[in-house]
Amino acid sequence: MVEALKRLTTGIDGLDALLKGGLVVGASYIVQGPPGAGKTILANQLAWGHVREGGRVLVATLLSESHERLFQYLSTLEFFDQAMVGDQIQFVSAFDTLEQEGLEAVVKLLRQEIARQQATLLIVDGLLNARIRAETTLDTKKFVAELQGHAAFAGCTVLLLTSARLQEGSPEHTMVDGVVELSEQLVGSRAIRHIQLRKTRGSGALAGLHECLIDEAGLKVFPRLESLYSHPSQPGTASLNQITTGAPALDEMLGGGVATGSTTLVMGPSGIGKTSLGLAFLSAATAQAPGLHFGFYETPARLRLKAAALGYDFATLERSGAVQLCWQPTTEGLLDQLGARLLAQVKALGAKRVVIDSLGAFSRLAADPTRLNGFFRALIGELRAQDVSVLMTWEMRDLFGSEISAPAPDLSSIVDNLLLTRFVELDAQLRRMLSILKVRDSHHDPALHELCLGPPQGVTLRKAFEGASGVLSGSAVPQEGG
Repeated sequence: MVEALKRLTTGIDGLDALLKGGLVVGASYIVQGPPGAGKTILANQLAWGHVREGGRVLVATLLSESHERLFQYLSTLEFFDQAMVGDQIQFVSAFDTLEQEGLEAVVKLLRQEIARQQATLLIVDGLLNARIRAETTLDTKKFVAELQGHAAFAGCTVLLLTSARLQEGSPEHTMVDGVVELSEQLVGSRAIRHIQLRKTRGSGALAGLHECLIDEAGLKVFPRLESLYSHPSQPGTASLNQITTGAPALDEMLGGGVATGSTTLVMGPSGIGKTSLGLAFLSAATAQAPGLHFGFYETPARLRLKAAALGYDFATLERSGAVQLCWQPTTEGLLDQLGARLLAQVKALGAKRVVIDSLGAFSRLAADPTRLNGFFRALIGELRAQDVSVLMTWEMRDLFGSEISAPAPDLSSIVDNLLLTRFVELDAQLRRMLSILKVRDSHHDPALHELCLGPPQGVTLRKAFEGASGVLSGSAVPQEGG
């Protein structure tokens, strides 16, 4: 029988998921990263969260910076509570002791303070100074080992903060149970923070680089979706029940609608009607099976106006709880932050229909474009596991032309249904065309149809290109006798 290790939850969004439940109680960890990476915020946010869970914390600094200056900066963050300082959280400066008496005196001081405070969490800020003070590598190992030993005996978990980027073979790395590294990367003109668990002894963890950010709430961690959902959270339904797309003519082309829990991708140029198809899909939502619009380019107010122009009363649907409109601008943000937000809103609403308008916003926020395929696979897989039927849009660059580009490699193998929309010139008129390229597990009508938008039917389709050739090129030519 596998014994579960007792955990100390960090209280930091996403970090406990990386650590598979939190820090191991009684273990020791190094938190390393360059100045400004967020080490002090991570440690103090963990400290205040631990106190709110009933723990007691000792923060020892080996730095010359005063605690008053530290409190001044921490006071700008929501987790900070001055009333806890001196009671549940005790701060002690060991800088003078280190300078005047050495490492052994620091260990003795901290041992006494751990016992006096009855601390369950010890944070030591300034490990680099201790390393500089050590005369040999053995002295460094001895300092870390003695500190660990006294803390573990008292049932105290240890965090050692350092601005040095210690390598795997360093004395400190070999002694501790885990290493958390914070870093920052410039992508164009954007700065993206990362967190990596470089070592987690005797404990599972999500490996690799993960995005994080610091705001007024403190540090937030967003695990890579493809690692967090490498396996969907639940099996999902095994049935092939169909639901309506909100457009009866499209349902007929699809053989009755789309399968429950399926994913449909609508590709086409700007202005072709992709958002309108999404609104039609949401118009069929009910309070028992709600729908979520997760969009980037149009505010809820504009979407309500567009829906009304198509004959859909979204205001009433929203009031009944059948539809929720969620808008987020694409000027800033993180790829996994968006994925986490989408999944959280789906769960909170209990959504069974989701429109993502559009996938291009995700790709523009990707610091590493090679991740997109795995990211979309994880996102779609988790939505499918929750029996959510998804309609996604992807904007193609060219208004005309036969070239088709996908937002990520092998995306067509991920989605269940693939719809192509194009503008077509025929008889001196510009028309919208829709064709079904793929439907998984169902027969469908492959004929090219004209896409018509407007009240009272909203989205309608009709065969309009039977007597023409070259339709997909954008310039249709009537055939003889057509």
